[in-house]
Amino acid sequence: MVEIRPLAGAVGAEVAGVDLRWLDAPTIAALRAAWLEAGVLVFRDQTLDADQFMAVACAFGEPMEYPFLTGLQGHPMITEVVKLPHERVAFGEVWHSDTAYLAAPPMATLLLARETPPTGGDTLFANQTVAYEALPAATKGRLEPLRAINSSAKAEVSRTREDRLRDHARDGAPPAYEAVHPVVRTHPESGRRSLYVNPAHTVRFEGMSEADSAPLLAELFAHQVRPEFTGRVRWAPGTLAIWDNRSLLHFPVNDYDGHLRVMHRITLVGDVPR
Repeated sequence: MVEIRPLAGAVGAEVAGVDLRWLDAPTIAALRAAWLEAGVLVFRDQTLDADQFMAVACAFGEPMEYPFLTGLQGHPMITEVVKLPHERVAFGEVWHSDTAYLAAPPMATLLLARETPPTGGDTLFANQTVAYEALPAATKGRLEPLRAINSSAKAEVSRTREDRLRDHARDGAPPAYEAVHPVVRTHPESGRRSLYVNPAHTVRFEGMSEADSAPLLAELFAHQVRPEFTGRVRWAPGTLAIWDNRSLLHFPVNDYDGHLRVMHRITLVGDVPR
């Protein structure tokens, strides 16, 4: 039997009773419904090889390649996210929504833990639907017409790719990507509204300078990650999480210097935010 236990008040659920190697249509439908409600689902003790991991991803959507890094040999859609013991900066070490600088950012991300430190290395999630709903009506009205410029070159996140780009850069990738998205987007499946800016990629509002955009963006960035909107996933080898990239931010906690952390990541094709 599938058992779904809430992870935190605002976001997340842990799933028991499911071996992801053996998924049938009713189980996939039940998991997708739970995922849309919780934002992130966590599965423990999953023994998945690369082909099985890809099969799980395909049960939820269509895998896509990461624009900057090459994937695993033979599995180009699987990106290895590594922090080596001597490294001090972690990949994606800032609150963000994955690749919001693309015209059609991913619908979802799947992350599978291969090697984890003895302690630390958790990932935080923040529910942007709840964050939007908690805003005053006047602020919602102010945000409604705004669109924002999102760039892959923003310093807060570009520096976290440097170690991996030295060894695994994708040939022919442009130096930067940029896309314009609504500040408040409508979820294409649930119809709920959520904030769609993030500290890693959002640089300014369309039609405004960075300086003029900074005060409101700073206010939103602080609001988005208030503790009551967040939950935490603790990793162990064999833990798999899938999260809704359209309505969540996430943050990998870098508190395990001197230890190896190896994760495998797949992102799923999404739509143009509206």
